[in-house]
Amino acid sequence: MRKFFALLLALGMLGATPALAAEGEEIQLEPIPEWAYGVLADGYSLGLFGDEIYTQHSQTVTMEQLETMTQVVADKLALLEMDTRAAADESLVIDTTRGGVVNALYQEAAAYAFPGVEEGAEAFMTSVGALAGDGDSLNLDRPCTLLEAATMADSLILNLYDQQNAGSLGLLWKATNGEGNTLYLLGSIHTDVNNTYPFHKQLRDIILDADQVTFELDFNDQAQIAEFAAMQVYSDGTTLADHISPELYQATVKVAAQLGMDEQTISQYKAWALATSFQSLATLDETTGSNAMAVDLYVNAKAANAGIPIDAVETYAFQGGIFDNLSPAYQETYLASGLLMAVDVNTVDQETRDALVAVLGEEALEPATQEAIQAQVDQISAMMETWKNRDVAGFEKIYNKEAILESDDELNSKLFTDRDPGMIQYAADYLSQEGSHTGLMVVGAGHMVGDTGIVQGLIDQGYTVEVVPNP
Repeated sequence: MRKFFALLLALGMLGATPALAAEGEEIQLEPIPEWAYGVLADGYSLGLFGDEIYTQHSQTVTMEQLETMTQVVADKLALLEMDTRAAADESLVIDTTRGGVVNALYQEAAAYAFPGVEEGAEAFMTSVGALAGDGDSLNLDRPCTLLEAATMADSLILNLYDQQNAGSLGLLWKATNGEGNTLYLLGSIHTDVNNTYPFHKQLRDIILDADQVTFELDFNDQAQIAEFAAMQVYSDGTTLADHISPELYQATVKVAAQLGMDEQTISQYKAWALATSFQSLATLDETTGSNAMAVDLYVNAKAANAGIPIDAVETYAFQGGIFDNLSPAYQETYLASGLLMAVDVNTVDQETRDALVAVLGEEALEPATQEAIQAQVDQISAMMETWKNRDVAGFEKIYNKEAILESDDELNSKLFTDRDPGMIQYAADYLSQEGSHTGLMVVGAGHMVGDTGIVQGLIDQGYTVEVVPNP
């Protein structure tokens, strides 16, 4: 059954890259005030707003947008499992003025016994840093902009989580050289499930205090991203139909149509790119944020918005080549396994069933295989729980890197054996540089653990590496 599951392993190994790079018209973005840069990563990851923040931030917030924000606040505060309190008798006016927005957000907090919540909307929101004025007035009667409302909601969530010592901790190590250099190592799981956000203040502070943040890929390099997008499509005059069986091609078109993708678009993409998309989608669930922001993309946005220099260990071309150089037979199997994870085998039509069986064998549709697939999808959720709680031992047990390395799967050596040494060397070079520096390195958690991983690799070179204590 191993052939059905390769991509799920990659969630702990590869950079967070969308498999299908969308093309569209460039949007003219209205500049966002510099004071708001710190809000963007957290607000977006929490789902308080989407891309409309770039063009509508100075417009008065709509009731629909306010309702979205209050629902996010309600959902996030409910996760804190605070004692509830009786609702106040006084009815608060909720509208699109600053005061109305304050009231709307306060009502969600007032359902719980947070310290000081009984003092009322204005006093409580001010005390937790979610309401500020211009020095003379709180301007509660003035229309509230989308950005102001988002800032209030974001500050309310973060401050109340900080107050309760809550938030995702991440799989985090601290490496030192004994002479002033420190490199924090954050093992990423490249997805957004199990209510990943917000991050704990300890982790947010480590990001913002870094002199440099390094990822597997430079998510801000548009030239590299364009190169990767080009790698995903056929450029030799062929289409997907020329590289896989007619039956599997038709099955791919049918499944893609259910996801809103037309045949003309699908036919351009290589089998591995489609497989990556289908299997990635299978890992998302109702606990995924509305913007589905993977861990490393959040850290990148947080650091970039703070003006922190960004570096990368690998390139998009290198990572794309890992899949692009897979054998044609493996790519066909990879695509079929992706389709298998994206469909309900109990309701799919006979032609699609036959196409999957032709590539994967009769066992693909057997109940035991379906149960195994669901079990591994569930493991992603379990891995994310270990990530949120900084349970390194728990992650290592679920991930089982040793078993992956011992397998004969074509993809495994490309994902691990060929990549771990370069990451270890990058970390060692950072720690050995002259002077005093504090950096943060964010790569797949699978690269951090095990005998061949970054943590052990640095220890073997004489560096001190320890799990960062939980706050």
